Amino acid sequence: MRKGKKSIKYILWDIDGTLLDFELTENKAIRECFKDFNFGNCSDKQLEDYKKINNKYWKRLENGEISKKEVLEGRFVEFFLKNGIDSDIALEFNEAYQICIGNIAYYMKNAKETVLALKTKYKQYGATNGTIVAQEKRLEKLGLDKLLDDVFISERMGFEKPSINYYETVFEKVGSHNLEEYIMIGDSLTSDMQGGINAGITTCWFNANKKENDKKLNIDYEINDLKEVIDILSYTNFAPMILRK
Repeated sequence: MRKGKKSIKYILWDIDGTLLDFELTENKAIRECFKDFNFGNCSDKQLEDYKKINNKYWKRLENGEISKKEVLEGRFVEFFLKNGIDSDIALEFNEAYQICIGNIAYYMKNAKETVLALKTKYKQYGATNGTIVAQEKRLEKLGLDKLLDDVFISERMGFEKPSINYYETVFEKVGSHNLEEYIMIGDSLTSDMQGGINAGITTCWFNANKKENDKKLNIDYEINDLKEVIDILSYTNFAPMILRK
């Protein structure tokens, strides 16, 4: 944990898995698309297979090994091949899936309340690797686009978290390169926390499921409930404290 005082002015919120419940959205979207494409019911096992494959592709993107396009299509090609579905339809399925995701949106517990509680004191921004099609519709659906000061979608930025280039572009758009003024809050070790560390800003890991920090990252704060962010920020200029469970 870092020592010394901080003067946080800008909060960078991850979207999926932090402010919005992506797991619930993902489950419903996959099952709806299965029905729309006449694939029958998507079983729990198939859903788990997809998630493992999907996570693998996103990790490769975060490591700079493949492009976003290769993630979005490649995951379904591999998933369909494994489940005996014609992989030639992967691109069309992904396009339908993105639209479907955009129509399904749920807040994480205490997400809206926390953003509202901090709104008058801090500038708050979304920082997401999600697609433009999916994210903009979901944010608008829940009114989160109005609560946040802006949303930095990687597709539009030209870089993905955890790339330092993504954060440098964020700093440019916000109008401050003072690293002491930022905090990155997110659920992903490899994307959000590694990204914040790469950028040299304060990090707060939203670890709702109390997972192990298997990457052994030097994270500043770890929380299990988003409302704990209010407690962290309530300490004047980030007086040294520990909020780890």
